[in-house]
Amino acid sequence: MTSERGFTLIEVLIALAIFAVSLTAAVRVCNVATDTAREFRHRLLAGWVAENRLAEYGLGRAPEVGERAGTAEQGGINFGWRERLSTVEAPFPRIEVQVYLADAPDRILFRAAGYAVRMP
Repeated sequence: MTSERGFTLIEVLIALAIFAVSLTAAVRVCNVATDTAREFRHRLLAGWVAENRLAEYGLGRAPEVGERAGTAEQGGINFGWRERLSTVEAPFPRIEVQVYLADAPDRILFRAAGYAVRMP
């Protein structure tokens, strides 16, 4: 007689448990990579919004001292921005811009600063 030997139930369960743990770890790594890519995209686009706000002052728009807020769309994402033009007696007042996702105003994605040009 020949004896046939296969896997026992315990061996199969242990193999399935190892596979489940490794699959869970792989899914977690994919989720972290996706979240990181999304965060990078949001910060990049927020930087463009801030640069656009500063560029308006570089084009000679008459600067008004004070704070302003608004929204902008960049890359299909709605952003909110806040800017503050400091009271500076110098010929170039300082502008600070903060950009955030429109639905999360407390989480600043990008900050930028520049100087307004006063055109005669």
